[in-house]
Amino acid sequence: MRDLPPLSALRAFEAAARHLSFKRAADELAVTPTAISHQVRQLEAWLGLRLFERHIRRVVLTSDGQALYPSLREGFDAMTRGIDALRSPPARAALTLSSTVAFTSKWLVPRVAAFRAACPGLDLRLHASDDAVDLRTGGVDLAIRYGRGAYPGLRSELLLQDRFAPVCSPRLGVRGPADLGRHPLIRFEWRRVQDDTPTWPRWFASAGRPYRTPGGELLFSDESHAIQAAIAGQGIALVSLVLVAEELSSGALVQPFGPELDGFAYHLVQLDTPRHAERLAAVRRWLLAEAKALTSHPAGTRSYKGRKRRRPGAS
Repeated sequence: MRDLPPLSALRAFEAAARHLSFKRAADELAVTPTAISHQVRQLEAWLGLRLFERHIRRVVLTSDGQALYPSLREGFDAMTRGIDALRSPPARAALTLSSTVAFTSKWLVPRVAAFRAACPGLDLRLHASDDAVDLRTGGVDLAIRYGRGAYPGLRSELLLQDRFAPVCSPRLGVRGPADLGRHPLIRFEWRRVQDDTPTWPRWFASAGRPYRTPGGELLFSDESHAIQAAIAGQGIALVSLVLVAEELSSGALVQPFGPELDGFAYHLVQLDTPRHAERLAAVRRWLLAEAKALTSHPAGTRSYKGRKRRRPGAS
Protein backbone atom coordinates (compact mmCIF):
# COMPACT_ATOMS: atom_id res chain seq x y z
CA MET A 1 0.00 0.00 0.00
CA ARG A 2 1.12 3.53 -0.76
CA ASP A 3 1.84 5.65 2.29
CA LEU A 4 0.24 8.93 1.16
CA PRO A 5 -1.45 11.84 2.92
CA PRO A 6 -5.17 12.49 2.30
CA LEU A 7 -6.00 13.28 -1.32
CA SER A 8 -8.03 16.32 -0.23
CA ALA A 9 -4.93 17.82 1.41
CA LEU A 10 -2.86 17.19 -1.72
CA ARG A 11 -5.51 18.80 -3.92
CA ALA A 12 -5.71 21.83 -1.63
CA PHE A 13 -1.93 22.27 -1.65
CA GLU A 14 -1.64 21.86 -5.45
CA ALA A 15 -4.35 24.46 -6.10
CA ALA A 16 -2.92 26.90 -3.53
CA ALA A 17 0.61 26.46 -4.94
CA ARG A 18 -0.61 26.98 -8.52
CA HIS A 19 -2.52 30.16 -7.65
CA LEU A 20 -0.23 31.28 -4.79
CA SER A 21 -3.50 32.17 -3.09
CA PHE A 22 -5.67 30.30 -0.61
CA LYS A 23 -8.68 32.36 -1.74
CA ARG A 24 -8.36 31.49 -5.44
CA ALA A 25 -7.68 27.86 -4.56
CA ALA A 26 -10.86 27.89 -2.48
CA ASP A 27 -12.83 29.35 -5.40
CA GLU A 28 -11.53 26.61 -7.71
CA LEU A 29 -12.35 23.78 -5.31
CA ALA A 30 -15.66 25.29 -4.15
CA VAL A 31 -14.65 25.45 -0.47
CA THR A 32 -13.73 28.26 1.91
CA PRO A 33 -10.22 29.72 2.29
CA THR A 34 -10.29 28.46 5.86
CA ALA A 35 -10.80 24.93 4.58
CA ILE A 36 -7.84 25.28 2.23
CA SER A 37 -5.68 26.58 5.08
CA HIS A 38 -6.77 23.66 7.28
CA GLN A 39 -5.98 21.09 4.58
CA VAL A 40 -2.56 22.62 3.90
CA ARG A 41 -1.71 22.62 7.62
CA GLN A 42 -2.82 18.99 7.79
CA LEU A 43 -0.43 18.15 4.96
CA GLU A 44 2.40 20.13 6.60
CA ALA A 45 1.81 18.25 9.85
CA TRP A 46 1.80 14.89 8.01
CA LEU A 47 5.10 15.74 6.28
CA GLY A 48 6.66 17.55 9.19
CA LEU A 49 7.57 20.39 6.83
CA ARG A 50 6.49 23.95 6.12
CA LEU A 51 5.20 24.29 2.58
CA PHE A 52 4.19 27.97 2.60
CA GLU A 53 5.46 31.22 4.05
CA ARG A 54 2.29 33.01 5.10
CA HIS A 55 2.14 36.79 4.74
CA ILE A 56 -0.69 39.30 4.89
CA ARG A 57 -2.93 38.70 1.83
CA ARG A 58 -0.39 36.43 0.11
CA VAL A 59 1.48 33.16 0.47
CA VAL A 60 4.87 32.10 -0.88
CA LEU A 61 6.12 28.57 -1.40
CA THR A 62 9.02 27.45 0.76
CA SER A 63 11.86 25.48 -0.85
CA ASP A 64 10.10 22.26 0.27
CA GLY A 65 6.84 23.49 -1.25
CA GLN A 66 8.62 24.31 -4.51
CA ALA A 67 10.08 20.80 -4.57
CA LEU A 68 6.72 19.12 -3.96
CA TYR A 69 4.54 21.18 -6.30
CA PRO A 70 5.80 19.99 -9.75
CA SER A 71 5.31 16.30 -8.98
CA LEU A 72 1.81 16.89 -7.65
CA ARG A 73 0.90 19.06 -10.64
CA GLU A 74 2.12 16.37 -13.04
CA GLY A 75 0.30 13.69 -11.07
CA PHE A 76 -3.04 15.51 -11.14
CA ASP A 77 -2.56 16.32 -14.84
CA ALA A 78 -1.92 12.63 -15.54
CA MET A 79 -5.05 11.63 -13.61
CA THR A 80 -7.07 14.20 -15.53
CA ARG A 81 -5.83 12.84 -18.85
CA GLY A 82 -6.63 9.29 -17.78
CA ILE A 83 -10.16 10.16 -16.71
CA ASP A 84 -10.75 12.22 -19.85
CA ALA A 85 -9.62 9.30 -22.00
CA LEU A 86 -12.37 7.13 -20.49
CA ARG A 87 -15.12 9.64 -21.05
CA SER A 88 -17.13 9.72 -24.22
CA PRO A 89 -15.50 12.08 -26.69
CA PRO A 90 -17.36 15.37 -27.11
CA ALA A 91 -19.72 15.60 -30.02
CA ARG A 92 -18.03 18.81 -31.16
CA ALA A 93 -14.53 20.19 -31.00
CA ALA A 94 -14.10 23.05 -28.52
CA LEU A 95 -11.50 25.60 -27.53
CA THR A 96 -11.34 27.75 -24.39
CA LEU A 97 -10.39 31.41 -24.73
CA SER A 98 -9.64 33.49 -21.65
CA SER A 99 -9.71 37.27 -21.35
CA THR A 100 -10.52 40.04 -18.91
CA VAL A 101 -14.08 40.42 -17.68
CA ALA A 102 -14.61 43.72 -19.51
CA PHE A 103 -13.12 42.57 -22.84
CA THR A 104 -15.13 39.36 -22.72
CA SER A 105 -18.44 41.09 -22.07
CA LYS A 106 -17.96 44.13 -24.32
CA TRP A 107 -15.90 42.77 -27.23
CA LEU A 108 -16.04 38.98 -27.39
CA VAL A 109 -19.64 38.19 -26.44
CA PRO A 110 -21.18 40.48 -29.11
CA ARG A 111 -19.07 38.65 -31.72
CA VAL A 112 -20.04 35.07 -30.81
CA ALA A 113 -22.54 34.84 -33.68
CA ALA A 114 -19.80 35.94 -36.11
CA PHE A 115 -17.51 33.26 -34.70
CA ARG A 116 -20.13 30.53 -35.18
CA ALA A 117 -20.53 31.61 -38.81
CA ALA A 118 -16.76 31.66 -39.37
CA CYS A 119 -16.03 28.38 -37.52
CA PRO A 120 -19.25 26.30 -37.69
CA GLY A 121 -17.59 23.09 -36.52
CA LEU A 122 -15.96 24.54 -33.41
CA ASP A 123 -17.41 25.58 -30.07
CA LEU A 124 -15.82 28.58 -28.35
CA ARG A 125 -15.77 28.56 -24.56
CA LEU A 126 -15.18 31.98 -23.02
CA HIS A 127 -13.38 32.22 -19.68
CA ALA A 128 -13.66 35.69 -18.13
CA SER A 129 -11.17 36.57 -15.41
CA ASP A 130 -8.99 39.55 -14.51
CA ASP A 131 -6.41 37.10 -13.16
CA ALA A 132 -3.96 35.78 -15.74
CA VAL A 133 -4.53 32.04 -16.11
CA ASP A 134 -1.70 29.54 -16.41
CA LEU A 135 -1.98 28.06 -19.91
CA ARG A 136 0.16 25.10 -18.88
CA THR A 137 -2.55 23.66 -16.63
CA GLY A 138 -4.69 22.65 -19.60
CA GLY A 139 -7.89 24.47 -18.72
CA VAL A 140 -7.39 27.33 -21.19
CA ASP A 141 -6.01 27.05 -24.74
CA LEU A 142 -5.63 30.70 -25.77
CA ALA A 143 -5.70 33.97 -23.84
CA ILE A 144 -6.02 37.68 -24.54
CA ARG A 145 -3.85 39.63 -22.12
CA TYR A 146 -4.10 43.37 -21.50
CA GLY A 147 -0.91 45.22 -20.66
CA ARG A 148 2.47 46.26 -21.98
CA GLY A 149 3.13 43.05 -23.88
CA ALA A 150 5.88 41.31 -21.89
CA TYR A 151 4.69 37.72 -21.38
CA PRO A 152 7.75 35.52 -20.75
CA GLY A 153 7.43 31.89 -21.77
CA LEU A 154 4.49 32.54 -24.10
CA ARG A 155 4.15 33.35 -27.78
CA SER A 156 2.60 36.82 -27.96
CA GLU A 157 0.92 38.62 -30.87
CA LEU A 158 -0.60 42.12 -30.91
CA LEU A 159 -4.37 42.10 -31.33
CA LEU A 160 -5.48 45.68 -30.58
CA GLN A 161 -3.87 48.85 -29.30
CA ASP A 162 -6.12 50.75 -26.91
CA ARG A 163 -6.83 54.42 -26.32
CA PHE A 164 -8.94 56.15 -23.69
CA ALA A 165 -11.15 59.25 -23.91
CA PRO A 166 -14.14 60.82 -22.14
CA VAL A 167 -17.47 59.45 -23.40
CA CYS A 168 -21.04 60.02 -22.30
CA SER A 169 -24.65 59.67 -23.34
CA PRO A 170 -25.75 62.22 -25.97
CA ARG A 171 -28.69 62.95 -23.67
CA LEU A 172 -26.36 64.89 -21.36
CA GLY A 173 -25.74 67.53 -24.03
CA VAL A 174 -22.03 67.73 -23.25
CA ARG A 175 -20.20 69.95 -25.73
CA GLY A 176 -16.78 70.72 -24.26
CA PRO A 177 -14.47 70.32 -21.26
CA ALA A 178 -16.29 73.17 -19.52
CA ASP A 179 -19.24 70.79 -19.09
CA LEU A 180 -17.16 68.41 -16.94
CA GLY A 181 -18.16 70.23 -13.78
CA ARG A 182 -21.88 69.72 -14.43
CA HIS A 183 -21.82 65.91 -14.32
CA PRO A 184 -20.25 63.18 -12.19
CA LEU A 185 -16.99 61.72 -13.44
CA ILE A 186 -17.32 57.96 -13.85
CA ARG A 187 -14.25 55.87 -13.15
CA PHE A 188 -13.35 52.29 -12.33
CA GLU A 189 -10.69 50.75 -10.13
CA TRP A 190 -7.47 49.74 -11.86
CA ARG A 191 -5.75 46.80 -10.21
CA ARG A 192 -2.41 48.63 -10.42
CA VAL A 193 -2.05 52.36 -11.04
CA GLN A 194 1.23 53.60 -12.53
CA ASP A 195 2.34 56.81 -14.23
CA ASP A 196 1.09 55.69 -17.65
CA THR A 197 -2.26 54.32 -16.45
CA PRO A 198 -5.09 56.22 -18.23
CA THR A 199 -6.84 57.74 -15.23
CA TRP A 200 -8.84 60.95 -14.83
CA PRO A 201 -5.95 62.79 -13.11
CA ARG A 202 -3.69 61.90 -16.03
CA TRP A 203 -6.37 63.04 -18.50
CA PHE A 204 -6.76 66.42 -16.76
CA ALA A 205 -2.97 66.85 -16.81
CA SER A 206 -2.88 66.03 -20.53
CA ALA A 207 -5.71 68.51 -21.15
CA GLY A 208 -3.84 71.21 -19.21
CA ARG A 209 -6.67 71.55 -16.70
CA PRO A 210 -6.68 71.26 -12.90
CA TYR A 211 -8.16 68.01 -11.64
CA ARG A 212 -11.52 68.94 -10.14
CA THR A 213 -14.72 67.01 -9.55
CA PRO A 214 -17.41 69.56 -8.64
CA GLY A 215 -20.05 67.23 -10.09
CA GLY A 216 -18.89 64.36 -7.91
CA GLU A 217 -17.61 60.91 -8.86
CA LEU A 218 -19.06 57.46 -9.48
CA LEU A 219 -16.63 54.60 -8.78
CA PHE A 220 -17.06 51.05 -10.08
CA SER A 221 -14.98 47.95 -9.51
CA ASP A 222 -15.45 46.79 -13.11
CA GLU A 223 -14.93 48.74 -16.35
CA SER A 224 -17.99 47.26 -18.06
CA HIS A 225 -20.19 48.61 -15.24
CA ALA A 226 -18.65 52.06 -15.72
CA ILE A 227 -19.54 51.84 -19.41
CA GLN A 228 -23.13 50.87 -18.63
CA ALA A 229 -23.40 53.81 -16.24
CA ALA A 230 -22.24 56.15 -19.01
CA ILE A 231 -24.79 54.68 -21.44
CA ALA A 232 -27.48 55.25 -18.81
CA GLY A 233 -26.55 58.95 -18.65
CA GLN A 234 -25.15 58.86 -15.13
CA GLY A 235 -22.05 60.89 -15.94
CA ILE A 236 -18.93 61.17 -18.10
CA ALA A 237 -16.65 58.11 -18.21
CA LEU A 238 -12.99 57.81 -19.15
CA VAL A 239 -12.98 54.37 -20.78
CA SER A 240 -11.43 52.23 -23.48
CA LEU A 241 -12.40 53.27 -27.01
CA VAL A 242 -11.96 49.64 -28.10
CA LEU A 243 -14.60 48.51 -25.64
CA VAL A 244 -17.14 51.21 -26.55
CA ALA A 245 -16.65 51.06 -30.33
CA GLU A 246 -20.13 49.64 -30.90
CA GLU A 247 -21.79 52.18 -28.62
CA LEU A 248 -20.00 55.05 -30.37
CA SER A 249 -21.08 53.65 -33.73
CA SER A 250 -24.71 53.26 -32.70
CA GLY A 251 -24.88 56.67 -31.01
CA ALA A 252 -25.53 55.23 -27.55
CA LEU A 253 -22.36 57.07 -26.53
CA VAL A 254 -20.51 60.10 -27.91
CA GLN A 255 -16.94 61.27 -27.52
CA PRO A 256 -17.56 65.01 -27.18
CA PHE A 257 -13.99 66.23 -26.76
CA GLY A 258 -10.38 65.22 -26.26
CA PRO A 259 -7.61 64.66 -25.70
CA GLU A 260 -7.25 60.90 -26.03
CA LEU A 261 -4.79 59.00 -23.86
CA ASP A 262 -2.64 56.06 -24.83
CA GLY A 263 -3.88 52.90 -23.17
CA PHE A 264 -2.31 49.46 -23.07
CA ALA A 265 -2.53 46.72 -25.67
CA TYR A 266 -4.46 43.49 -26.11
CA HIS A 267 -2.20 40.58 -27.04
CA LEU A 268 -3.02 37.03 -28.06
CA VAL A 269 -0.85 34.65 -26.04
CA GLN A 270 -0.37 30.92 -26.39
CA LEU A 271 2.09 28.19 -25.53
CA ASP A 272 5.01 27.61 -27.90
CA THR A 273 3.68 24.09 -28.45
CA PRO A 274 -0.07 24.54 -27.99
CA ARG A 275 -2.71 21.86 -27.60
CA HIS A 276 -5.31 21.59 -30.37
CA ALA A 277 -3.12 23.54 -32.80
CA GLU A 278 -5.63 23.44 -35.67
CA ARG A 279 -8.49 24.72 -33.49
CA LEU A 280 -6.27 27.41 -32.04
CA ALA A 281 -5.21 28.55 -35.51
CA ALA A 282 -8.87 28.89 -36.56
CA VAL A 283 -9.74 31.02 -33.52
CA ARG A 284 -6.60 33.11 -33.97
CA ARG A 285 -7.48 33.84 -37.61
CA TRP A 286 -11.00 34.86 -36.60
CA LEU A 287 -9.80 37.16 -33.81
CA LEU A 288 -7.25 38.87 -36.04
CA ALA A 289 -9.88 39.33 -38.77
CA GLU A 290 -12.31 40.90 -36.28
CA ALA A 291 -9.58 43.22 -35.00
CA LYS A 292 -8.62 44.20 -38.54
CA ALA A 293 -12.27 44.91 -39.38
CA LEU A 294 -12.49 47.22 -36.38
CA THR A 295 -9.36 49.15 -37.30
CA SER A 296 -9.73 49.14 -41.10
CA HIS A 297 -13.43 50.04 -41.24
CA PRO A 298 -14.06 52.34 -38.26
CA ALA A 299 -17.60 53.35 -37.47
CA GLY A 300 -18.58 56.79 -38.68
CA THR A 301 -18.72 58.48 -35.31
CA ARG A 302 -17.71 62.10 -35.08
CA SER A 303 -14.64 63.02 -33.14
CA TYR A 304 -14.53 65.97 -30.77
CA LYS A 305 -13.09 68.00 -33.68
CA GLY A 306 -16.17 67.23 -35.76
CA ARG A 307 -14.49 65.18 -38.49
CA LYS A 308 -14.38 61.49 -39.32
CA ARG A 309 -11.55 59.67 -37.58
CA ARG A 310 -9.98 56.27 -37.47
CA ARG A 311 -10.81 54.24 -34.43
CA PRO A 312 -7.66 53.35 -32.48
CA GLY A 313 -6.28 49.89 -32.77
CA ALA A 314 -3.76 47.72 -34.58
CA SER A 315 -4.03 44.54 -36.59
